[in-house]
Amino acid sequence: MGFLRALHRSKPLLRYHLPAPASRRWVSSSTALQRPESAGLASDPAGPPPRTPVGGARFHLAKPEDAIEVFVDGYPVKIPKGMTVLQACEVAGVDIPRFCYHSRLSIAGNCRMCLVEVEKSPKPVASCAMPALPGMKIKTDTPVAKKAREGVMEFLLMNHPLDCPICDQGGECDLQDQSMAFGADRGRFTEMKRSVVDKNLGPLVKTVMTRCIQCTRCVRFATEVAGVQDLGMLGRGSGEEIGTYVEQLMTSELSGNVIDICPVGALTSKPFAFKARNWELKGTETIDVTDAVGSNIRIDSRGPEVMRIIPRLNEDINEEWISDKTRFCYDGLKRQRLNDPMIRGPDGRFKAVTWRDALAVVAEVAQQVKPEEIVGIAGRLSDAESMMALKDFLNKMGSNNVSCEGNGISPNADLRPSYLLNTTIAGLEKADAFLLVGTQPRIEAPMVNARIRKTVRATQAKVAYIGSPSDFNYDHQHIGTGPETLLEIAEGHHPFCSTLLTAKNPVIMVGAGIFERKDKDAIFSAVETIAKSAKVVRPDWNGLNILLLHAAQAAALDLGLVSSPIESIQSAKFLYLMGADDVNLDKLPDDAFVVYQGHHGDKGVYRANVILPSAAFSEKEGTYENTEGCSQWTVPAVPTVGDARDDWKIIRALSEVAGVCLPYDNLEAVRARIGMVAPNLLHVDEREPSTVSVEMKPSIQHQMSHAPFEAVVDNFYMTDSITRASRIMAQCSSMLLKK
Repeated sequence: MGFLRALHRSKPLLRYHLPAPASRRWVSSSTALQRPESAGLASDPAGPPPRTPVGGARFHLAKPEDAIEVFVDGYPVKIPKGMTVLQACEVAGVDIPRFCYHSRLSIAGNCRMCLVEVEKSPKPVASCAMPALPGMKIKTDTPVAKKAREGVMEFLLMNHPLDCPICDQGGECDLQDQSMAFGADRGRFTEMKRSVVDKNLGPLVKTVMTRCIQCTRCVRFATEVAGVQDLGMLGRGSGEEIGTYVEQLMTSELSGNVIDICPVGALTSKPFAFKARNWELKGTETIDVTDAVGSNIRIDSRGPEVMRIIPRLNEDINEEWISDKTRFCYDGLKRQRLNDPMIRGPDGRFKAVTWRDALAVVAEVAQQVKPEEIVGIAGRLSDAESMMALKDFLNKMGSNNVSCEGNGISPNADLRPSYLLNTTIAGLEKADAFLLVGTQPRIEAPMVNARIRKTVRATQAKVAYIGSPSDFNYDHQHIGTGPETLLEIAEGHHPFCSTLLTAKNPVIMVGAGIFERKDKDAIFSAVETIAKSAKVVRPDWNGLNILLLHAAQAAALDLGLVSSPIESIQSAKFLYLMGADDVNLDKLPDDAFVVYQGHHGDKGVYRANVILPSAAFSEKEGTYENTEGCSQWTVPAVPTVGDARDDWKIIRALSEVAGVCLPYDNLEAVRARIGMVAPNLLHVDEREPSTVSVEMKPSIQHQMSHAPFEAVVDNFYMTDSITRASRIMAQCSSMLLKK
């Protein structure tokens, strides 16, 4: 036997005429060692200790009798029927290499990197596509499996360019990691490597298609999750490549996610190209505030600069995707920033002053005007702490004119279900019929839209839409543009009524743009009538939802910022804008004194008399409540710019100068005050269902307008002061928006 092995090492060409490595195991005379699973069970009557699943893999067994047992490297593991061999290995704590497999995409089985050995199978099987069967004995670490993976890796590297020193994926590349862990130490291909022409997918995604290994993850993501048919596979054999069929840009609002799922450096971030290596960056786990969803993100920074934003896994909110606006708006955080307190001089120009001087001027004016002439408006990016401080400050000054952008005329905040997404974002997957009223979720909340699309694909749920013509990425019926269609459904005359009545879990989703309409009470009354007749609200299901637009809206309604800004602005002599840039100031008296407190020189600055610079969401710790009523915290990732301060600290200092000192000096004290007004805001990552039903509201008889529902968001890429200051968002809006 020793002679055979020496001959095998000296003459590799003879390897195929010798016994396979697996057949040389006869040197062991112990039957227990030949069958490791039986040896393990025999040595420990109680069974082997439990292993830690890979990546926190877990499953739910609806019926214990549906579980099957398989053996992974001798370790017995119970899994539900229908799981693949790869998933069984993950539950057993064995990490299987893969390139094409992704847990949220369909199975392709075309990279062959996940080959494992299965007993009684003549050759290695692709574990991602092979269903696990009862009693299956899976071996992941045998010479056969190792040799198969080395062969696959050798083929993958055959045409892969040696770009690692200049590739942006370097350091976080699956191909690098797996070639080190599972590849051979040399390759046998000496032919010329092929090259592929790069594609232009737009201003966000950079392509170097020669690096592509044809895993088709991007194609499946675009088709299944993003709902666009932009990418596909062209050609055959060595001429096979990923392309866009005809020359066009990738126009999806989720296109940036192909950067994350690409296992190599073929698709990378164009704005981040050649900027930094991943080991130079400091990651900070926080949340996004560009919409009301509160997507979980990680801000990667180097020194004082935000370098990139990538998604963080949260199954209940954004899964592992984020919108392009969330991902690429970060360059707006360093442009048009307000650094120092400023006062407008007699010549109309701003002059930088100290905090002491600026606060003294503001306090002096605030003390001279009547209490009812003091008005405060919170911006759409405000956190709960700053809104609490603003409300307390104005209340102490004798005014109750405090409102928030986007909440409309005298919002009704008595019942929390009347302004929240009560089904929850994850709960939308249980729905089987959707009625969308005056909302365009693809533009207003892309992650909510992705859930609706996921539900429609999985269960063929019916979707009806009432509103202005919009571009949806799933099958839907556009049944009307205005409130007349809503009245038809409420009266039971519309064909879609039968769909709602027969649905087990119907969902009605109303857009927050309705808040701005004068007939909003009549519209909500009609929606509640539909909800009662279709049994949308039951003890076990609440399908009546409001889809909010901005990060500050839910917390503002919880805290009681419910005055009417339009009416109060007309008589205001002292207007305090806390990051409010989209308020219409046309009816503001000319002699009114305007204080703008914010982090960007945006629309609100042009009318301001005094500017107080504050911190952006990436520079402060704050509480935000998303559209489903879940409170989350932002975490400071970079230092504040210039002489800026946190919003609540500015108001606390101003209150002291004005002689109405607020009773808190630190963040914990502010949150204790919030706990007195809205304790649910302190329960982070929890959703508190309301104990009061919407049916408690008194019936309202209002005249409904015939004006059609209008689109609330004109430009998806520019919705707030940060995105309007972003050069990347400006490129997107000029190149990607359909003219």
